[in-house]
Amino acid sequence: MTIYPFKFALGPLEITGYGIMLMVAFLTGGWLVTLELRRRGLAEDYAADMVAAAVIGGVIGAKLWYVALTRDPGALLSRGGLVWYGGFLGGTAAVILNGWRLRVPLRWTMQLVAPALAAAYALGRVGCFLVNDDYGRPSSLPWAVKFPQGLPPSTAGNMQHLFGLPVPAGTDPSTVLAVHPTQLYEVALMLGAFFVLWVWRKRERPVGWLFGVYLVLAGVERFLVEFLRAKDDRFLGPFTIAQATSVCLVAVGAYLLTAWKDEPDPEPGDYLKGGKEMLASKTSTAA
Repeated sequence: MTIYPFKFALGPLEITGYGIMLMVAFLTGGWLVTLELRRRGLAEDYAADMVAAAVIGGVIGAKLWYVALTRDPGALLSRGGLVWYGGFLGGTAAVILNGWRLRVPLRWTMQLVAPALAAAYALGRVGCFLVNDDYGRPSSLPWAVKFPQGLPPSTAGNMQHLFGLPVPAGTDPSTVLAVHPTQLYEVALMLGAFFVLWVWRKRERPVGWLFGVYLVLAGVERFLVEFLRAKDDRFLGPFTIAQATSVCLVAVGAYLLTAWKDEPDPEPGDYLKGGKEMLASKTSTAA
């Protein structure tokens, strides 16, 4: 099967499948957080606050991570280079800082965003497939996909020279090879993680524990998929930088699952209890 990038022009703007799915991912994440806030009887404004912070921090973090990997400052102004781990760390930092600004306990923020993060990631990977990016190694499986206009095209020459992957001897470098659609593998795995988290959010567990589950599931998923990815950053045998980061995520997640087991849950805080009006009232009274 041959897949071409999904994109179209809207006046002077070029709209891509990745951009559309990125927007859908953020909106879906915000909607899921809103549903959970509503279920708990907490202020729904916090969902919009988190989405805004995640968008800004995520884009900045992703670009800075890409610049660090490529050592090319000019990549800051390019259309590409939205590396997931950089976006995750940047978005996380921005959401945490925004929570502190609104006096929302970190554990509550972590609990609320866990299922939304899994769903948003799955939707973002649909965008990667539509733009023909982040694909896998050459494959002869029936569902393998060719990306003749991918980022970069999945040609024998790119596989050999950009990614250091073996190709059949005598293959013309311009031959487009079928590869693992690793983007779709991640969509399926992270949708499964989302459904687990969405069901488990109702369990009687310490506030924040669900984020630990998310980190473990996301780390294991990415670690496994990386073995099939066409990558040029393998620094320890078959292992990639993303896999090293995945191990860290799993370790942090495992720690969070036990860290608060015997501690009382924190109060949601004035903002979550009453929204912006209560926080503004309390601030003006204190002044």
